[in-house]
Amino acid sequence: MITRRKFLLVTATLMAAPYIARGQTAALSDAISHLPQLHSLQIQRGNEVLFAQAQQGEGLDRPANIKSCSKSIVALLLGTAIARQEIPSVDATLQEVAPQLLPANATPGSEQITMEDLVTLRAGLERTSGSNYGEWINSPNWIADALTRPMVAEPGERMLYSTGSTHVLGAALTEATGQSLLKLTRERLGTPLGIEIPAWTRDPQGYYLGGNEMAITPRSMLKIATLLRDRGAFADKQVIPERWVLESTKPYGRSAFSGLDYGYGWFLSPSGYALARGYGGQIIAAHPDQDLAVAITSDPTRPARSGGYFGELVRLLDGPILSVT
Repeated sequence: MITRRKFLLVTATLMAAPYIARGQTAALSDAISHLPQLHSLQIQRGNEVLFAQAQQGEGLDRPANIKSCSKSIVALLLGTAIARQEIPSVDATLQEVAPQLLPANATPGSEQITMEDLVTLRAGLERTSGSNYGEWINSPNWIADALTRPMVAEPGERMLYSTGSTHVLGAALTEATGQSLLKLTRERLGTPLGIEIPAWTRDPQGYYLGGNEMAITPRSMLKIATLLRDRGAFADKQVIPERWVLESTKPYGRSAFSGLDYGYGWFLSPSGYALARGYGGQIIAAHPDQDLAVAITSDPTRPARSGGYFGELVRLLDGPILSVT
């Protein structure tokens, strides 16, 4: 029997629930208000979007440059190519998959670099990112430039963060499938997720840049986060093979800059997130154990170092975002 006292207690609890949520919303709004580089934050648990706020930038429905988050998207596309047997396996070499990409003066050993070496950023070649990035994109042939750089590590061993590696991987996908990286992204991610993929930067030979400059809306970023969280499934359809997602979120290397482990195109945090990370503080994050998907956009013109703004974003992910209910 429900007594009047018990009825009042239950009613008060139900009435208080929205205010508890509002309190968390207010706390999150306050937390991000102290991050002047941050443009937008979205948090989804299960099928419910718990928080969606754009305090700066172009809002949630206009494309944002996701920078190096596109490396993680190229990695997902590799999974689809292997599943369709367009590429035999992650162990397939560049010589086997796309020999036409190898210049005549390629660095010895580059022909034996595998798809796994490229997607885990362990190709061994000198980096094209950081202080080398400008020189690289000003070269007349980005792929030839990347593949003629000296070997500074044994392929498959040390992670060397390099956009050149994912650009070569994207070009290999194009050669293996007979489709541009733009078309692959639209057909294999855009259509099943219901998101638009505008054309982005191409190199002098016409290959779309595999690893930078892609632009999608923050809401589209959140859909990709839920796709990863749900092991490649979206709207009851398996878009990316589940096995590929599970392999992608295993550690194969470690970043010398952030200290985070790295899988097949995804950073892995100690707290359980798989992260796509882009310059300036662009983040696509999934936490399967907590049923969380997160999308963050930030000022793409300002750096986000691990010891600075990116570190603040990690604390936001591990603190108020992880505890939101």
